[in-house]
Amino acid sequence: MTKKIAPGTSNSIEARSLATLKQKTGNIYEAVAVLAKRSNQISSSLKEELHNKLSEFASSTDNLEEIHENREQIEISRYYEKMPSPTLIATQEYLDGKVYSRNPTREQ
Repeated sequence: MTKKIAPGTSNSIEARSLATLKQKTGNIYEAVAVLAKRSNQISSSLKEELHNKLSEFASSTDNLEEIHENREQIEISRYYEKMPSPTLIATQEYLDGKVYSRNPTREQ
């Protein structure tokens, strides 16, 4: 249905070592900024994907009588509800080394 989620990503929140997070950037605040930006990218991507899938079920009329439950629509919604949060996905990608980041001020 959607892009593959990083293997090892779980729906539960885990405590992470600050030393592990700041290891790649050398600064915990920079690491958190990278995670936040990646999380926003994942969130907007998933939102757009979900919107495109649900738009197939949108009706052109606004009659309440014509609106009925659609099993496929419910399954799609449940799938996205059960997915790990974008923050958890971004953190797992970051720890797996799948996130590229650079600091232009450091390069000068």
